[in-house]
Amino acid sequence: MTPATRTGLSLFAALALMAMELAPANAQDAYGGYWGGGDVMLVTPEGDILDYIPGEAEVHAMRDRRGRTVLVDPWGNIVATVVPNDGYGRGQRRREYGRDGYPEPRDRGYGYSEPGEFTGAIPEYRDIAPAPVEREDLPNSLPSLSDREEAAYDPQYDDPLAQPMPPAMTVTGKSRAEIAALQVFLDREGFSPGVIDGKMGSNVTKAIEAWQQATGETLDPNNTEDILERLRFNGGLPITTYTITAADAAGPFVASIPEDYAHKAQLPHLSFTSVTEMLGEKFHMDEAYLRELNPGVDFSIPGTTIKVVNPGPNKKGKVARIVADKARKQVLAYDEAGKLIAAYPSTIGSSDTPSPSGTVHVERIAFDPGYTYNPKINFQQGANDRILQLQPGPNGPVGTVWIALSKPTYGIHGTPEPSKIGKTQSHGCVRLTNWDATELGKMVSTGVTVEFVD
Repeated sequence: MTPATRTGLSLFAALALMAMELAPANAQDAYGGYWGGGDVMLVTPEGDILDYIPGEAEVHAMRDRRGRTVLVDPWGNIVATVVPNDGYGRGQRRREYGRDGYPEPRDRGYGYSEPGEFTGAIPEYRDIAPAPVEREDLPNSLPSLSDREEAAYDPQYDDPLAQPMPPAMTVTGKSRAEIAALQVFLDREGFSPGVIDGKMGSNVTKAIEAWQQATGETLDPNNTEDILERLRFNGGLPITTYTITAADAAGPFVASIPEDYAHKAQLPHLSFTSVTEMLGEKFHMDEAYLRELNPGVDFSIPGTTIKVVNPGPNKKGKVARIVADKARKQVLAYDEAGKLIAAYPSTIGSSDTPSPSGTVHVERIAFDPGYTYNPKINFQQGANDRILQLQPGPNGPVGTVWIALSKPTYGIHGTPEPSKIGKTQSHGCVRLTNWDATELGKMVSTGVTVEFVD
């Protein structure tokens, strides 16, 4: 049996947004209005509190059938739900919010098939699907959003080799395990979905589009048997077992990572804070998803066998050109022949500290770098007004890799918060997960061009 391909013409998940029971829109419910003068927060489908207001080019405000305001990206994926600020505020890193933006039931635990039993009939996991949304703009929904009609995303590069990305098919009715298998396939192919968490989102959609661009094939993400067959020829089953070693349990670990850079500078190493954080990064997994696969497991005990994602080896190749696409929030890597060989979700700049424009080049690559904070040339962090030296480690400001660019203070680097890649903002640099930055860092060399496109 050879991997099958499918043809799809879906744009912005249009099929998923059709024929739904929707409540009528009411301008009074708009962001900052119904909730009492802006006493609200934006909660992502993963339950994180969004720490910025997306720009008009990033999202449109819609209304779901419960009458709530939701922000939807150009691919039809929900970026955030507008919910009342109940006192947890932006400082709360994670709250028990479900995929629809409201409090989620306690995890009841569930099993996973053993590796030898993993077939096309993947067991269903608890998965609260995003509430359906109405494909109509809300008037005055967000101060930064316009009322123009949403158009097909059509990135254009100043390069004759560049082509608009083939749109990905809409994913419908898939379990957490099936989506995780899709994420593992894309990760092994070098088209990263970011953290593997068994959840569909814009990072996965972008990875599918880039894979289709690179291969010329159409990937049907709803065809689980095809995905599993492809995995069989490219590293095996998506879930495997791993036995925690004494070295894993020993660390070194730190109790916590402080926010203030002056306090960070006092730590001897910006290490992981737990075995689960270390294992999550080792296997490209969301830490919460690792716990869900192994309910009740004490990860600190050596000899414990757990279920983990099997991401496979790093992509290999020689990158000759990098495109940092600000609109897609994606880094695209091309070889000398102009072929797209890898793609990574990224966080690229912010409105306050925008990333560069035009073309620069790679000046040097550093693995496990330290970090020098200089408020006069970097950015203002807290009340710190002097130069600080931060030690290396995965929880450092630039993670485990620093790819320095020819524009001073700018680079492509890792991050201590991989689950936020593509969802928050950076201080002008290009931020990837640590494992994606490591993979890219091993494929680039000094002199490689990096093009920033809007």
